Amino acid sequence: MTEDNLSLTTEFILIGFTNHPELTTLLFLVFLTIYLITMVGNLGLVALIVTEHRLHTPMYIFLGNLALMDSFCSSAITPKMLQNFFSKDRMISLYECMAQFYFLCLAETADCFLLAAMAYDRYVAICKPLQHHTMMSQKLCIQMTAGAYTAGNIHPAIHVGFLFRLTFCRSRQINHFFCDVLPLYRLSCVDPFINQLMILIFAGSVLVFTITIVIISYLFILFTIFKMKSKEGKGKALSTCASHFLSVSIFYGSLLFMYVRPNSGNKDDKDIPVAIFYTLVIPLLNPFIYSLRNKEVINTTKKIWRRIYDTRKQILSNMHN
Repeated sequence: MTEDNLSLTTEFILIGFTNHPELTTLLFLVFLTIYLITMVGNLGLVALIVTEHRLHTPMYIFLGNLALMDSFCSSAITPKMLQNFFSKDRMISLYECMAQFYFLCLAETADCFLLAAMAYDRYVAICKPLQHHTMMSQKLCIQMTAGAYTAGNIHPAIHVGFLFRLTFCRSRQINHFFCDVLPLYRLSCVDPFINQLMILIFAGSVLVFTITIVIISYLFILFTIFKMKSKEGKGKALSTCASHFLSVSIFYGSLLFMYVRPNSGNKDDKDIPVAIFYTLVIPLLNPFIYSLRNKEVINTTKKIWRRIYDTRKQILSNMHN
């Protein structure tokens, strides 16, 4: 459908991944596998942190909530995308569109604040280890987590609210695999300048504020590490922060590229790979980035598997007896 539609549009067609119909089955299997691994990895990490009392520390509280939001982010996008691979019309209503963006933006915004909270926690743990218990109290952790979820709900509500000022009378085709607001703006027959300005102001503010906390925290951390005389101490401190810094760099880099760069509203399908990265790949990688680099998580996981094995062995032994 290439001609402008003169009637108001309340339904859209997601045409992402339609350029290569011969790859439909392969893409479906790839993204289904990614989704299943993401959910098992993140929800497994959440369950591990909830059930193991020794992991009820600030770092793991934030990590558990980050894993929960990553599974939430993936679930906001992937089921509809998988359905569309074999759907004839690939339709999505305006209200479904708003809901999908709301939940995605909620998860991404909460992630920004949780990553900033984790950076601050690492700063206190490494730079002020004797004060860590008092400075990062359980009350403060709950307040920071609640703040992340509050901001996560307010931020998308602003953008969804401003969507109601737009009317859509152009092409119904959204050149994306999910309903992001930026490609949606291009279909508006009302000037979306105010909406784009709100994205720049609020998304930019969230990113600048949280990135500033992360950068300042890591500058103090690096300064403290370089002052350490013990090579073993330096290596341990760097190892503790390496996984977090890798996750932060990938996450913030992709979001800055998508939403805060100049002319971010004028995009084409070249941005689809970037969107895949911050909506699907990063939630997939995060539990492995943190788990594989974290001895406490690995040791706790081994103990749980050992318990399961011993319980299974005991049950089989009782059955034979």
